[in-house]
Amino acid sequence: MAADFQAYFGLPLDEEALNHNHQIIIVASGLDASTERIVAYLSERDIAINVLCFQVFQHGEQQLISRSWLLDPLETQAIASNTRSDGPSEPWNGEFYCSFGEGTTRSWLDAQEFGFICGGGGTWYSKSLKMLAPGDRVWVNIPQQGYVGVGRVTGLATAVADFTVVQNGVDTPVLQAATRGTYHAEHINDPARCEYFVAVEWLQTLPVEQAIKEVGLFGNQNTVCRPTTPKWRWTIERLKERFSLFDKT
Repeated sequence: MAADFQAYFGLPLDEEALNHNHQIIIVASGLDASTERIVAYLSERDIAINVLCFQVFQHGEQQLISRSWLLDPLETQAIASNTRSDGPSEPWNGEFYCSFGEGTTRSWLDAQEFGFICGGGGTWYSKSLKMLAPGDRVWVNIPQQGYVGVGRVTGLATAVADFTVVQNGVDTPVLQAATRGTYHAEHINDPARCEYFVAVEWLQTLPVEQAIKEVGLFGNQNTVCRPTTPKWRWTIERLKERFSLFDKT
């Protein structure tokens, strides 16, 4: 199973970070007022729940299907990534976490050279990138390897087909410049499964071989999240000691 997960999603199956968050998705063809009130009530109390409604329409000899979410799915995913069952929570410290699945699908060397983080293979892995906005600070962890970088976000999440990087002083499509990974190129025309990129100005990075991995550091399978566990606050305090140059650039 771990090999299949790695091959499909381009990142290792990290048992330490598995099952730290869940979402409840109700799939239905319609929604009554009572259920809608219950879902809204639970969501307001930080329960990661949402409803996905499908409808089928007949147009001549064709059948069309539409879908709609009751709540913004990005907000539901944010709640899921911020909710932990193994301890108390506290106000978010303003620092973003990123899980970067380094391997054949994406390359940390590319990310360092061209200034980006990315995720794809499904909306669960790409949608959380939309949490980021220019000016946000993000700490990058490679599952099973450790923390390798901290940077300042300079752009919004962009699909692979539209994302460019600077190569030799020229704006270049990312798939032409970043050639160490595949970046789900086979799904370039599929908005749900293609890779999405966020431009980052690196404040300090490390090669994978020097990644910072210590017992107790925060880890999570979400591509991006806003952790509210005390463990994240402690992790940031520790990382600021280890990334001693991050605020001097």
